[in-house]
Order: sequence, then structure tokens, then C-alpha cells
Amino acid sequence: MLCTRLTNARFLTMDPDRPVAHDLGIWRGRIVGLDEEVTSLPAREVVDLQGATVLPGFVDSHVHLAWAGLKANTPSIAPCQRVEDVLAVVARAAARAAPGAWVDIAGYDQRALGRHLTAAELDRVGQNRKIFLMHDSGHACVVNSAVLDLLPAEVPHQDGFLAESAMTAVRQLRLPYSQDELADAIERAGRTCLAEGITACAEAGIGGGLLGHSPVELGAYQLLRDQGRLPLRVQLMAAGDTLRPRAAHRDDGIPRALDLGLRTGFGDDWLSLGALKIYTDGGMMARTAALTEPYEGMAHTGQFQDDPERIADLIVDGHLAGWQLAVHAIGDRAADLALDALERAQERRPRPAARHRVEHAGLIRPDQLSRFARLGVSAVVQPNFLRHFGDDYADVMGERRAPWMYRGRGFLDHGVTLVGSSDRPVTDGSPLRAIQFMVERASTSGRTIGPDEGITVDEALHAYTTAGAYACHWDDTAGTLAPGKRADLVVLGDDPRRVETSRIGAIDVVATYVDGRTEKGTP
Repeated sequence: MLCTRLTNARFLTMDPDRPVAHDLGIWRGRIVGLDEEVTSLPAREVVDLQGATVLPGFVDSHVHLAWAGLKANTPSIAPCQRVEDVLAVVARAAARAAPGAWVDIAGYDQRALGRHLTAAELDRVGQNRKIFLMHDSGHACVVNSAVLDLLPAEVPHQDGFLAESAMTAVRQLRLPYSQDELADAIERAGRTCLAEGITACAEAGIGGGLLGHSPVELGAYQLLRDQGRLPLRVQLMAAGDTLRPRAAHRDDGIPRALDLGLRTGFGDDWLSLGALKIYTDGGMMARTAALTEPYEGMAHTGQFQDDPERIADLIVDGHLAGWQLAVHAIGDRAADLALDALERAQERRPRPAARHRVEHAGLIRPDQLSRFARLGVSAVVQPNFLRHFGDDYADVMGERRAPWMYRGRGFLDHGVTLVGSSDRPVTDGSPLRAIQFMVERASTSGRTIGPDEGITVDEALHAYTTAGAYACHWDDTAGTLAPGKRADLVVLGDDPRRVETSRIGAIDVVATYVDGRTEKGTP
């Protein structure tokens, strides 16, 4: 007997051998058959979906759940466009905190203000608290003098603005978040994902790096799992700096590793270790993405996170230790570094099935596309970056380079696996709105950015289902609606392939199923 049979729906299976179905049977969290294979079988529950469209659950291959959940409960200056309004928010937050305490403020983006805030301005309203304004990109912050006084003299800053590794030095001053606090934040963000049809995601860097929240951060996810509160399937990327020199046997050829040799693939269907996350550069929003030519109207080309050779050595060592690699590279100069190091790693120890990834691939020159393909490297892009920030990004890249940003067609035409993701909470996490952008390439203002990079609706759906599962080594169990796969699916109020492109992002997510059960999200 089936546990559940879903009927009277249009199932878009993403399986080329059987692309459409109308009935789907579930037993113990797995799909056991479609249409005539299950229609006549008895079931404990029969759900009439009343003509809805059903897809495999969306896979968001690059998110920051803990950061997203914490940010949701942090005072924000996001609506503010005047320095005076920002300082008023900071003053109110400081007044509620104990003397000497840290005061977190979210939503900082200097572009709305026309310049960066300064430590002196924050000092005026800081009330003897340690003020920390996190840049929306996750790559920079602004702090007051109470924080600057705690930093080593060699940490560079510009009137309280600190970027990349300098921001990491600030974060390291603070005590780690508790596992209980992180678990609550992760659950909060996970339920928002469910409401958007996401059934699985990859957490892009825990335990260290720019955005780690605790050296024992994995324990927060295990706590949720043990308590039955993990809302969706999560794959964890360990931050690159969690690797340490280990005295492994010389025949293992492992120069650096996590304790006990843990690596990609450890865990179960709900919680597992994924790729090793390694940063090369910064971001376009903070103007720290590493470019081969200067930003338009500026005299600089961004920056690397560390000495390029040290970054490359870490990439090679991660590969030698058996990890899948997720290399953050937004600018084209950073992509050169990433591709060079990945090629060197594969030459040292060939691992064709490693499925290494470049995260963001924000600005990729035409000559780099064939290198992605030749190395078998996936491009994990964030379409909603251009949907929300595309006008600004296009301006700072200039007319010639703007079409190279967050490519779609260019990757696919070269045979590169194109993977959709959000980088939540940097921007909107909705897969449907991202899919709409991938097709029409229009920002929220209506500006078209690189229209030749537009792809079809089917190709965009593939990026958020089948390709996402592939990038996370989940393709044996997820990404399509086929017998034996997990019963993770999203029920939509309309078919993205049949509505006008401009309406895709507004399609209702009617229900999200994980393990064959409807799960409640937070709208």
C-alpha cells in the first residue's frame, strides 16, 4: 500500500525519459512510480492537487542559513537613505544594549548613502557600545572607535570601514554564537526556504572564513537534526581555513585536512558535509571583486583575500585531501586564479568525478568559458544579484563587460553545468524570481543586462533542480521526479513554462513536500 498518491496534477519530472505525468506514488519518503504504475494501487492518503503543476523540490546550492536567520532578528538600516536616519537607528539600538556590549546593525549598503559611514559618526551615537554594521554583501563592515581600539595596529581600515580579511579580524574579536542561538536562526531561515519551494540547500561556509559563526558551528545543525527541527535537507561546506596540517601517512598524500580526515560525502540524506569553501576575492557590491581591468570610473581592480599563491596552495591541498571544492570567485581575475589552481590540482591527482565548482562566477570573460568546460567545473550563479543590483553592477563594469556578468547561455553553449542559487541573505532567495531573470535578463528597473545570455524556462528550471542536485552530489536521490528518488517536490499554482515570462516570479508556491510530507514554511 502506498503512503500517499498525488493525483490530478501536471508533474514536470525533469526526467527526459518521462517528462510529464499526472499521478505520483510515495512510499516511506520515496517516489515508487508514476501514472499507470501507481494509479490503481491502494494508498493511505490520496491528495487531489486540482490541476496544479509539480516540480522536483528546488535546490539552492549556495545559501547562508545562519546569517539569514540572525539577520532577520537584527535591527536594519536597509530602508534608510540618509546618514542622519542611519545614525538614528544606531542610536536606538545602542540605547537598548548594555554598556560595552556589541551592537549589530544589518542592511548596510554605502551605495544608498553615496559614501561610507565613518567611525567618528558612529562614535557620536555609540554610547560606549561596540558598533558593528555588516555590509549587505558579507564582505565588509563599518565599526566605531570602541571596536578599532581592540584591533591590532596592522589591520587596515578607512575611517572605520574594513573589507574582507580586515572584517574577519573584527569578527574574531567576538565570542562565538551559541549553538542554541544558531539553531534557532537556521530553523527560521530554513522555513523561509520551504515557503519558496526549496527542499534542499548547501550552506556556503561554516566554522571559519568570512561568515563562520562558531568553531563548533556544525553542532548547531546536528542539534536541529537531533531535535527533529531541521526543516529541509542541508549540505554543509566547511570553510577553507578549517583545514589544518595533519601528520597523515605519506601514502595518503594529504598535507592538510579536517580532524579525523572528514571530507565531502560524510553524513546522511538530511545533513552532510559538502564542498570545501575557499575564497579568492571579494564582491562587486563592496567593489572588492578581483578584476583584470579597473572598475569603471575607479582606479582599482578589487582585491584577493590573501596572497594568491597561498590561496592556490589551499585549493590544491583541499583537492588532495579528497574534497569537492567550492571556490568563491566573482571577478574575472579571481576566476583565473581559481581555474589555474583547479587545473594544477587535477594534474597532481586526477579526480574526474570531483565536481569542483566556482561560486558566483560573476564576471567571466569569453576566453574563460572553454576552460570551465575543459576542467569540468560547474558555475554556481546567483541570478537575483542582477535582478536587484544589475543596474549598479552594469555601471561599474561598463558597456563592454556588463554582458559577461552572471552568464547563462554562454555557460550552457560551452557545455558547462549551470547551477542556480541565491547567496541568501545577500539578496532575494526566491528560485521562481531567479528563474524569471535567467530567461528575460531584466533588472527590477526594467533594464536588460546581457540579453544574449538569456536561457529558456526549461533550462532555468534545470539549473534549480537537476543541476543543483548534480552540484551537491545528490543526483542519485534528487533533482528529478523518478522512481527511487526522494519524494521532495514543490506544488505550484501555475506552470512556469506556460505563463508569460514576466509572471513566473509571481507564481504561488502552494505546498512543499519533503520526504513525502507537506512541510510548513514561513512566508
